[in-house]
Amino acid sequence: MEIVKAEVKKWGNSLAFIIPGRIAEEAKLKEKDRVNVIVVPESKNVLRESFGIAKGRIKKTAQELKDEARRELYND
Repeated sequence: MEIVKAEVKKWGNSLAFIIPGRIAEEAKLKEKDRVNVIVVPESKNVLRESFGIAKGRIKKTAQELKDEARRELYND
C-alpha cells in the first residue's frame, strides 16, 4: 500500500484522478480492475480529528497508539 497525492479533475459529470504509472505497475493494475480508495482531503488534519477528541480519555501512550495503528494498517 502506498499513499499518493492526486489532483481531482472534472470528467463529464463526475470527478476523477490519475493513478501514477509507477504505482499502477507495482500494484499490477490493469484497465477495469477495481480498487479501494480512501479519500482524505489534504486540508484535513486526520490525526488531530481522530485522536484530539479522545485526549485525556485514552490510557495508552502515544507510542502504543502508533504501534497499534501500524499493526492494523499493515497486517490487514
